[in-house]
Amino acid sequence: MDFIDQLRVLSNRIANTKAMVQTEEATKNAMVMPFIQALGYNVFDPLEVTPELVSDIGTKKGEKVDYAILRNDKPIMLFECKKCGGDLSINHASQLFRYFHVTEARFGVLTNGLVYRFFTDLEQPNKMDEKPFFEFNILDFKERDVEELKKFAKSAFDLDAILTTANDLKYTRAIQTKLGELMANPSEEFVRLLSSGLIGARKFTPAIRDQFTGISRRAFEQFIGERINERLKGAMSPESVSVSGKLAATPAEEVSVSDPTIVTTGEEIEGFHTVRAIVRELVPTRRVFMRDAQSYCAILLDDNNRKPICRLRFNNAQKLRLGFFNAQREEEQVVLGSVDDIYNFAEQLRATVASYAANADS
Repeated sequence: MDFIDQLRVLSNRIANTKAMVQTEEATKNAMVMPFIQALGYNVFDPLEVTPELVSDIGTKKGEKVDYAILRNDKPIMLFECKKCGGDLSINHASQLFRYFHVTEARFGVLTNGLVYRFFTDLEQPNKMDEKPFFEFNILDFKERDVEELKKFAKSAFDLDAILTTANDLKYTRAIQTKLGELMANPSEEFVRLLSSGLIGARKFTPAIRDQFTGISRRAFEQFIGERINERLKGAMSPESVSVSGKLAATPAEEVSVSDPTIVTTGEEIEGFHTVRAIVRELVPTRRVFMRDAQSYCAILLDDNNRKPICRLRFNNAQKLRLGFFNAQREEEQVVLGSVDDIYNFAEQLRATVASYAANADS
């Protein structure tokens, strides 16, 4: 199984069980240890992964860090764990700070089982930075996040290579944060820059500032949205299908993805990947396709209209609905509180996929 597939399986399991994980110890066992195992380290070999590594640090006696990953008997990565969903502010990383200072480890990881924050010493040698250079969310990750995480895997671990890119990652993260802030609340300096050459000889008065602040915000949002939709359309199948009522032998309505009235939303993309994760144990993810249409977004097996897995009816943002198919191939719709609620219907989705496999074998 590929590394990204291992992470998707772990993500699916954690999403289904996180409500039952109430303590730090349970978080370690159910979330952190499987994560370290996915990186290729043997959590049952104390020569490779040492739990609660103990050391006397100055006047502190018996200090412990939750996990230390070793190479050649020396720690290379330290993990400090908090309970599932717990606060990950740097104020809660005191032990990680102290251990980082007295060991040869160059990476410290602060985690609550859902989010993993990776630290090193970019600012001052042998002193852990207060800001992480990389963050990984097991419930919400992109392929580029997986590529960065893969560098910490046992088979690929290269200290120099990681440190070379750590600085770039740190500043990339900072710039993305700044861009997000400018998008939500454009500064006067930013608005002046964007409006220069547009207002002619007029002075940049408070009224013009307010006018162009709103224009800049809307233009920024539309620009990002259009770029996202262009990339999504390029990745989608050239056709989108809408079928109403019972599952039909042929599509009742076909709509091209290039139709400007069709906008694939972030929630639909999230729902697509959620369904993929749910049925991953039955079929490879490459067999699960997405086709968007005006009335709903179809998730299909083998890109086949006759093999719908479900329909994401997310056009009403206040009332998300999932349509899944019963044994008679009739669509049943349920209301979702959030996209995560799709996991509550994992059994029905798997049963649908299993039925297609059974029919193929018969």
